[in-house]
Amino acid sequence: MLHNLLYPLADEFQLFNLFRYLTFRTGGAIMTALIINFLVGPPVIRWLKAKQNEGQPIRDDGPEGHLITKQGTPTMGGVLILIGVTVATILWADVTNPFVWAVLLVTVGYGGLGFTDDYLKVTRRNHRGLPGRLKLLGQTVLALVAAWLIVQNTPGDLATHLAFPFFKDVLLNLGWGFFLLALLVTVGASNAVNLTDGLDGLAIVPVMIAAGVFGFIAYLVGNAVFADYLQLHHVPGTGELAVFCGALLGAGLGFLWYNAPPAMVFMGDTGSLAMGGALGAISVATRHELVLAIVGGLFVLETVSVMAQVASYRLTGRRIFRMAPLHHHFEQKGWPESTIVIRFWIIAFILALIGLSTLKLR
Repeated sequence: MLHNLLYPLADEFQLFNLFRYLTFRTGGAIMTALIINFLVGPPVIRWLKAKQNEGQPIRDDGPEGHLITKQGTPTMGGVLILIGVTVATILWADVTNPFVWAVLLVTVGYGGLGFTDDYLKVTRRNHRGLPGRLKLLGQTVLALVAAWLIVQNTPGDLATHLAFPFFKDVLLNLGWGFFLLALLVTVGASNAVNLTDGLDGLAIVPVMIAAGVFGFIAYLVGNAVFADYLQLHHVPGTGELAVFCGALLGAGLGFLWYNAPPAMVFMGDTGSLAMGGALGAISVATRHELVLAIVGGLFVLETVSVMAQVASYRLTGRRIFRMAPLHHHFEQKGWPESTIVIRFWIIAFILALIGLSTLKLR
């Protein structure tokens, strides 16, 4: 919004020329989201504690230690992330950009679904919230609407095409199948982050790492000169998503202040569904869906561990892991929570570097 209001006045006020630069506005979005979380965090957490009394319901079939260490901690802290991301994005991004609104639609919409899920869990005092089918239906509709917006504003030679990392000239025209791909990526990323969110600080840092990587990718893909130099597929307008990624990074940092062990608040589905969906939508817009599987490889690993556990138990009656998702397996092996979290952060960082390497290795 500041870009739309102030940049046209740059001829009269030279200082306003700064608002033309994505790097400046991305930095502004980071700081704005961070400051918002620092300001609204304490009162929101106090309000959540007052409303929830006993905090987030802890699963009886989860690690036994959680019944002691995490009992009474409020959930729905993802509202802090949503507030920071939404306000900072609208303030610093070009509000006429359709890609920004497509990603915001997924973020806020998935956040709303997660909020409803968390609310039902808290009020019913059990871990069963919004029915899975209803949640999936909401995710599907929002993902398809966002995909339609993205396709409508993407050049025809890329509109329904899948790009492949490491291959500069390979494009696969999926036709209407592209909407199925966008659906799988957006909903899959959302639920993958949700599965990863099981320990203090475990999900938020890998999300911030992925947001930083995709902010960089969006900046490059949206710039004709850089895209041509790196032999990337140029998608005009996606550079504005760097501002959104900056807002997500800043909001994540602010939330981590309260979510660092021992957590004062959990993000809940309100935050995890929203952030995962946002990353998925950004990867679709920038045509780096497959790169998300690399950068977000930690989320993929956690999801695969659950799928493998369920499949193995149903087919053979045996479990592959002591408990799924994967981070609970290591808890059952006796690893301290802080050790698991930091080692998973390291894995996420390494995967992010591998994902970044795909930009040059073509």
